[in-house]
Parts: sequence; C-alpha cells; structure tokens
Amino acid sequence: MQRGRKQPSFDVLDFLTRRTRRKLSNYQENQAVFLQGDPADSIFYIHTGNIKVTVISRHGKEAVVAIRGPDEFFGEGVLTGEPLRLASIVTMTPCQIMHMEKKTVEHLLQNEPEFAKYFLGHLLKRAARVEADLVDHLFNSSEMRLARALLLLANYGNGIGPETITVPVSQATLASLIGTTRSRVNEFMNKFRKLGLIKYNGKIEIQKALLNYVLNERPAGAAEK
Repeated sequence: MQRGRKQPSFDVLDFLTRRTRRKLSNYQENQAVFLQGDPADSIFYIHTGNIKVTVISRHGKEAVVAIRGPDEFFGEGVLTGEPLRLASIVTMTPCQIMHMEKKTVEHLLQNEPEFAKYFLGHLLKRAARVEADLVDHLFNSSEMRLARALLLLANYGNGIGPETITVPVSQATLASLIGTTRSRVNEFMNKFRKLGLIKYNGKIEIQKALLNYVLNERPAGAAEK
C-alpha cells in the first residue's frame, strides 16, 4: 500500500469540455463579453486572461468593482434568477473563455458531485473575497487599499520571490477599483517605488516588502481615506 500519494486535482476545463461539448472562445483585449442590462441566460468560465467587472450608476458614473482571472467563473447571478446582467464584463487582456447555458450548469450541479464541490468552493472563495474587500474599504486608507489591490493583482503568495502584475491595469482603473482619484494612486505608486515596495520594469513588479508593509500597522501620518 502506497502512502503519501496526492489525489489528482480536478481538471475543470477538461471536465467542462467533455461534459458540455463546448469549446473555448477567443476574446481580444478590451472586448465586451456582456453589458449591464443584457439578458442573463448563461455562465462563463475563464481559462486564460483577465476581465474587469464594471457597473454604471443611474447618473452615468462607471466603477470597476472587481478583476477576475484564470480558473474563475462569472455570470453566476443567473443561477439566482436574475433576469438581467447587473454589471458589464470587459476583457483586460486577450482571453479564452467558455460560455455555458444556465440549464447546462444546473444539470451539472445536480448530477456531477465533483463539479458541484468545485463550483461551491469557487463561490465560497468569491464570497470571502467580497467580504474582505468590504472590510478593506470600510477600515483601510486608500493607500493600504491600493497596496492590497496590487498584491491581489500579482497573485502574491504563490511564489517565494517578486511577483509581476501581467494585467495591463491603468492608474485610472486602480483608482476606480479602490475608490479614490487617479492623482492619489499616482502619488502612492511613486511612494511605493521610492520605498522599494514595487519596481517598474515595463510591468509592475511587487516586492515582498509590500506584503510586510500591509501586514504591519499603518504608520502615523499615513494618507487619509
């Protein structure tokens, strides 16, 4: 009897390809997948690339509320009976995305326990992220919110060295994401660079020191919200 062997991880793309017979679709950078107010009748799975989730208020103000990446689903609101899309999805990079009808996903959830477990885990992680984001906005300064957003965008923690943000995210997008102005983001980015917390080398490179900066108590005199 062999001991210590790891169970193979669930290959969600292979599973969805076999069970749904759907193929990945290619999206170009800055291409809309769907828009706020469109009919909600399907769910999407991201294989490669990044998308941003935006909402527009009654007064026409647009805000970036989230950024999603590989191995994430979006459009799940259709499962709760939402008839219309509550947000717009636009690609930030070239993407490969799978489109699945609502009834197809419902069938998989009811008849495929392994997929149901995987999808539930996805929803729980998403809920935890939303809760953490809410706490972040309520209690942290815009400086700390930016630092946390940079760490999340770099998927920091999967490696032991510096991590690079591969998403072409602008300062305006960062400002919208954390709820401040572009000029403030520029100010904080310059500060982080001078402190050695980030580096610019064509792309933004996140240093381990930025994580320590977030984990430690905010110094007196830090920027206001």
